[in-house]
This record gives sequence, C-alpha cells and structure tokens, in this order.
Amino acid sequence: MAKKILLAGATGLVGEQLIAQLLNKGYQINLLVRNTAKKQVKNVQLYNWDVYQQTIDEKAFEGIDTIINLTGEGIADQPWTAQRKQQIIDSRVKSAELIFNAIKSTNAAVKHYISASAVGYYGDRADEILDEDSLPGTGFLADCCVAWEKAADQGIALGIRVVKIRIGIVLSSKGGALPTMAKPINMLVGAALGSGKQWLPWIHIDDLVNMFVKAVEDHQMFDAYNGSAPSPATNKTFTQVLGKVLHKPIWPINVPKFVLKAILGEMSILPLLSSNTSAQKILNTGFQFRYLDLKETLETIYEHKK
Repeated sequence: MAKKILLAGATGLVGEQLIAQLLNKGYQINLLVRNTAKKQVKNVQLYNWDVYQQTIDEKAFEGIDTIINLTGEGIADQPWTAQRKQQIIDSRVKSAELIFNAIKSTNAAVKHYISASAVGYYGDRADEILDEDSLPGTGFLADCCVAWEKAADQGIALGIRVVKIRIGIVLSSKGGALPTMAKPINMLVGAALGSGKQWLPWIHIDDLVNMFVKAVEDHQMFDAYNGSAPSPATNKTFTQVLGKVLHKPIWPINVPKFVLKAILGEMSILPLLSSNTSAQKILNTGFQFRYLDLKETLETIYEHKK
C-alpha cells in the first residue's frame, strides 16, 4: 500500500476532497503548487512548480511511490481563442512531461501514476455506447484528451502503472458544473439545450474521489476508466429532473443550437456533446457507486445546501 503520495493540480473542488480523504486514510501527502508562500494546506507538505516555466522542486519526490495528477486549465473558464486552447492542452501535457522528467532526474521510486482525463475523449457520439476501448472522437476536446492521455502514458516506458480516469460532469454541493446548470432553472428560464437528446455522463463528487482512491490502492487497475455513474441521462431528462428537485418549471421548448453558438461561440459544443458512457470496466474491479439514481443524487446535494 502506498504511504506517501504526490498530488499535482489538486487545489480545486475534486482535489481538496481527495486530499481530505487520503489524509483520513493515513497517507502522507506532498502537494505541488504554483506558490508555496500563497498557499497553506493543513497536514500537507507543499512544493513549488511552474508548468509553463518547466521548473519543479525535486525534493517533492522524496519517498513518493504514487503520483496523482489533476492539473489542467479550466475548460469553460474563458472563451476558446487559439491561445486559450493551446493553454488548455499545454497545462495537461506539459505538467505530465515535467513530472516524468523529474522522476528520471531524481531516480524517484514512483510505481503508480494516476491522471485525470475527461469523457471529452469520445467527442460527440449520439447514442453510441462508449467504453474505454471505443476510438477517440474528433474536435478540440477529443484532441486535447488524446494528447493528455498520451502524455500520461509516458510513464509506462518507465515501468510505472498508469491509470487515466475519464471524468464526466461532477455533481457537488460546493461548486463545479451544477450551479451553472441550475442558474437558468432558478431564474425560471430552464430548458433543454439543442435537441435535448445528447447524453450527459454525470458522477457525484464522492464517487469520483473514491474512484481515485481505488486507483491508488488497487494495483490491478491499469489504463483508462470512465469516471461516470452507470446511468447517464439525456440533457432533456437531466434538465427536467433538476427542475423537479429545485421545484422550478422547465420550458417545453428547447434552446436551439444557433442561440447557444451566439452566446458561447465555439464553447457551445460543451453542453451539446453526446457521450453515452459505460461504467462496466470500473464496476468489474469491484468498485461500488454510492450514487446511482440522478434524482436521489441531486436531492442529496440540495438537501446538504439547506
């Protein structure tokens, strides 16, 4: 069992909860951050790195046998200019390259590398059931995820076990995608987007964090796993269920694609992608989801917020 874990890019929603869970299980944690002077995390050792300058404090690797890399610029934080799209890719690819170069230069005894990825890997696939052996899709998001996973796979040549978790829409009471999805509903203008038939692979944050812990502890896990619940919902169903949970009406007409394009530009692809992901591979490891039903999951989340 790993005793000391190095985490990168773990200052966001998922990372903070993952740190808490790993500490609770008795792991020691080193955390890579951009500026140790500006960041404090209780019971965690902090080390500086800069992905774009390709600098890293190699002391972070002392005694480490497992690395979890969640690094990546936010997909929906800024408009997709050519520069921003390159930044989104570079943050993911160059972070992995920097880590593996440091492993080589320090001869660190790292045995396990667990990387975030995303269901964007599959692109827009209508009703096709997507498992981890499905071919990647086309478009910017798919290209980004392919480059991301290829960067993670550099560890295989070093004899490192590599696991990549293709994360769906993370549902949490503390932030993430859900407040954005709920906003128009709370403003009484909630409606399905595009055709409404596109599949949304969702996962409760607790299940996702548990999946990362499972990847740390189960050394039989290898390669890619879909990080989404076994019950994806269409955009229309998700919108209707969220409306019911929030006790708000949903408009019977959908928001057309051209309206989304006018508002979001190229980023309008985000709510319109259809990814009907299978969770069978992670289920085959013995992993058990706590949150399987969308309505119950959303009710739990909003109950916690009261």
